[in-house]
Amino acid sequence: NNAKRAVAIALRNRWRRQQVPAELRDEIAPKNIIMMGPTGIGKTEIARRLAKLSDAPFLKIEASKFTEVGYVGKDVESMIRDLTALSVKMTKESEKKKVYDKAKIRAEEKILDLLLPPIERNTFPKTMSDPREATLKIATTDRLAEHQSTREKLRQMLQEGKLDDRHVVLKLQEQRGFFPMIEIFTHQGNQEDLDTQLKDMLGNFMPKRNRQRKLKVSEALQVLTQDEASKLIDMDKVIEMALKKVQESGIIFLDEIDKVASRQSGHGPDVSREGVQRDLLPIVEGSNVTTKYGIVKTDHILFIAAGAFHMTKPSDLIPELQGRFPIRVQLDTLTTKDFKRILTEPKNALTRQYCALMETEGVNIEFTDDAIDSISEISATVNQRTENIGARRLHTVMERLLEDISFNAPEMTEQKIAIDKRYIQEKLSDIIQDENLSRYIL
Repeated sequence: NNAKRAVAIALRNRWRRQQVPAELRDEIAPKNIIMMGPTGIGKTEIARRLAKLSDAPFLKIEASKFTEVGYVGKDVESMIRDLTALSVKMTKESEKKKVYDKAKIRAEEKILDLLLPPIERNTFPKTMSDPREATLKIATTDRLAEHQSTREKLRQMLQEGKLDDRHVVLKLQEQRGFFPMIEIFTHQGNQEDLDTQLKDMLGNFMPKRNRQRKLKVSEALQVLTQDEASKLIDMDKVIEMALKKVQESGIIFLDEIDKVASRQSGHGPDVSREGVQRDLLPIVEGSNVTTKYGIVKTDHILFIAAGAFHMTKPSDLIPELQGRFPIRVQLDTLTTKDFKRILTEPKNALTRQYCALMETEGVNIEFTDDAIDSISEISATVNQRTENIGARRLHTVMERLLEDISFNAPEMTEQKIAIDKRYIQEKLSDIIQDENLSRYIL
């Protein structure tokens, strides 16, 4: 709850900042957060829910992927480039939705052209000296009217879905030629970004060719609608909006931050870890990062760091980096009551997932209330006896519990099985009685 409160306040402060006068707005910096707690406690889950709730560019990345310049690994600035690319994609999709209806109308016209090719209109002469020309004009007008009537009937059938299974041939443009694997080694470590930029640059010079694809009308309509929507949006405007979104409301979730904390030994892998922290520092403090869409200022991007901190503690981070994460939240160990809530409250709870999986084989399983209590108690007990892996313990306990049913399900069609406390005690008795055996559940 403390972690959720901290994240909620941080998000609300983003909105509040937008409401204050412009001269004060730039001075209000985001209050970055560090979440501490054992694995499986819900740190990443909070990040996932945050991504769904907030309509903001959101990137989750492991800090352990980054290494100091000169060591093998990703460049720290790559997370800003990834976040920007994600924002451009989000904004593009959002703008496409606004022009979707218009794009669909255009796509329908193209489908109708494929189903009923348009008539080539005859060029009528300016003079009417020949009587046959007047007759030709009347005949052509009648033919055009008949063609238009047929087209409207086809349009109605198309909109009603009666033509969905009919096939049409689409001519699609694709990039000609193929790019060999290009590797660029630089002292800055931004190899991936340079690879992408080089391929984009080469792509502009390569000629495009038409490729024919035979598709159902329903599929062709989707392809053409997306194509028309892309033509209708202004990419310059999209990029401008995306860059503003990143700078004003971007969120980066830095997982496994404890893996780059060092104990001041000054040699071995700790040198690289400290290097990662030093490289992270300017990004978190606020700097300008060059991306292929333009320069991104990181001053107002919200950073949420998380780590188990089993072997280290936040004070092992360099002081400058600690200062940029003023809010620290400790997540509590999950209790039996928490496990019970996890198994029952979510719409996609683990018990519902297993019921749905078994139903595909015609096997109906049902969990009683005392079964839920037993699973929760066992999970909490095993976490206390061995390593505390949080809610992930439920996965392994449930797999062990339903192992026989899962294996024999194909031969157990049209059966109903009640999972109660007695069933659980039979299947998990060795774990309950023998503390050493519980170690085999990872």
